[in-house]
Amino acid sequence: MLAPLLALSLLAAPGAKPAPATNTACPVLGGKVTEKSKTVTVRGHEYRICCAGCDAKLLKDPDKFLEKDGTPKNAKK
Repeated sequence: MLAPLLALSLLAAPGAKPAPATNTACPVLGGKVTEKSKTVTVRGHEYRICCAGCDAKLLKDPDKFLEKDGTPKNAKK
């Protein structure tokens, strides 16, 4: 019974977008974020933000703050 369910879940996976690395700094201002920080969804991915106003800035111009793969530009390499 488990094998058919696993097979179905694997068939559904190719359409799913991979999530970017969990951000530890706000993509907009660079402030520290935690699991309790407010989140904003951009291009199907959730990002934690440090303060009010960052959500609107990130939504307005995501290319300014995010790489093409969704990684925040200020993420440590």
